[in-house]
Amino acid sequence: MSGTFVGMPAFPAFPVAAHEAVNNRTLRGNLRHATHTIRAKRAKAVAELSDWDALREAGKQIKDHTLRHLDRYLVQLEESVTAAGGTVHWAADADEANRIVTRLVQETGESEVVKVKSMATQEIGLNEALEEAGIRAYETDLAELIVQLGKDRPSHILVPAIHRNRGEIREIFAREMSEWGRPAPDGLTDTPAELAEAARLHLREKFLRAKVGVSGANFMVAETGTLVVVESEGNGRMCLTLPETLISVVGIEKIVPTWQDLEVFLQTLPRSSTAERMNPYTSTWTGTTDGDGPRTFHLVLLDNGRTDTLADEVGRQALRCIRCSACLNVCPVYERAGGHAYGSVYPGPIGAILSPQLRGTASEIDASLPYASSLCGACYEVCPVAIDIPEVLVHLRERVVEGGPVTREGNKVVLQPAKGHAAERAAMRATRWTFTHPGALRTGQRLASRTRRFHPRTLPGPGRAWTGTRDLPAVPAEPFRDWWQRTNGGKGETK
Repeated sequence: MSGTFVGMPAFPAFPVAAHEAVNNRTLRGNLRHATHTIRAKRAKAVAELSDWDALREAGKQIKDHTLRHLDRYLVQLEESVTAAGGTVHWAADADEANRIVTRLVQETGESEVVKVKSMATQEIGLNEALEEAGIRAYETDLAELIVQLGKDRPSHILVPAIHRNRGEIREIFAREMSEWGRPAPDGLTDTPAELAEAARLHLREKFLRAKVGVSGANFMVAETGTLVVVESEGNGRMCLTLPETLISVVGIEKIVPTWQDLEVFLQTLPRSSTAERMNPYTSTWTGTTDGDGPRTFHLVLLDNGRTDTLADEVGRQALRCIRCSACLNVCPVYERAGGHAYGSVYPGPIGAILSPQLRGTASEIDASLPYASSLCGACYEVCPVAIDIPEVLVHLRERVVEGGPVTREGNKVVLQPAKGHAAERAAMRATRWTFTHPGALRTGQRLASRTRRFHPRTLPGPGRAWTGTRDLPAVPAEPFRDWWQRTNGGKGETK
């Protein structure tokens, strides 16, 4: 396992994976219905707040301030957690985090754990690492349960089983539940109430039996050492309170300085994710307390490429992400291709900028992710912390094509340009030279206008990939400069 494993096995480039997905009519129908429903509800919930733009800016400023002083706040967090009775562990990468968690579970003598949905544990492949050590991890979020029982992979940040419909879920429950514990009831139908009840009965025995819980966290408050999980089903509350030992694996960027800062995100996250005014379950815990909750608490702080990302002045804004998934629900590319095509636990627009920074752009899939966008900007408009995803996408495209200096595993390295972009580099360099030589630009424009009748409808060679999905713009009858000169800036234009 790679030290920066981000939750998916080896995957082909995005265009290859997306091509298969867009030809799956059932998948496209499931995605279209779900994303349109969620984003319509979100828009209504956000419109209720007259100060939404101010909250959005406040969230951005809090996150940027925290990232600039991350070293100080992480030390403060460790001191606060330790003072409250918890133990803090530092993990540089996925391998180290998995070793720490596996050892902590083994020290309890238990062979199974219950989990509340955690993207950080998916990012590092914790379930697989635990399985290799003979420890079984049970997902307790309904959508994660569906994915786990179906031997599937998550395809959405908020609703990982968004690509499944009710009939498929019923088949998965009927076929697989008995292998993992309590079987599905006889005669199970695909009505939502029956499916939810089957999951509740299946999970209840695990909650009551488990001695070890594993969680992530939406936020960590540095001043008190408090961790926060927001969720809608109550499974998180069960995982966080019933086990004797709680192990939380959290990315270092999830920290906020104070409770006052947390208040901003507890307004913006629910509305951006589930379109609720507040989450039904907001669980907070600070260390351990006698007679209340787990007797032992461990916090594993995960880097796994985050400090490398922090070193990039443009790309670091991806670390503001609060995992609301609003960008996925408005993205026309995600709606048609689905989450699996991104080859990462982080799909959609945020995944297209986060995964290549956490993992680097050396692999085929990571080099292709910055291109998995139309740059329409819808993702930036809905982001509750104002991440300019199109800006970072363009920045990463430049990195793929041109290479250049980056930070990897804390070291300054120089990337070589990715293969397959020689023609693009040559074209952009020729364009740059032309735009810096006005005489050559003027001559080229006039030549293009006078030969416009002979221009092809599609480009040859590498240009076929561009005109295969869009029309080649028509060249005007005369260049703008000639028109401006002929009409005296439009004043002499005949109307």
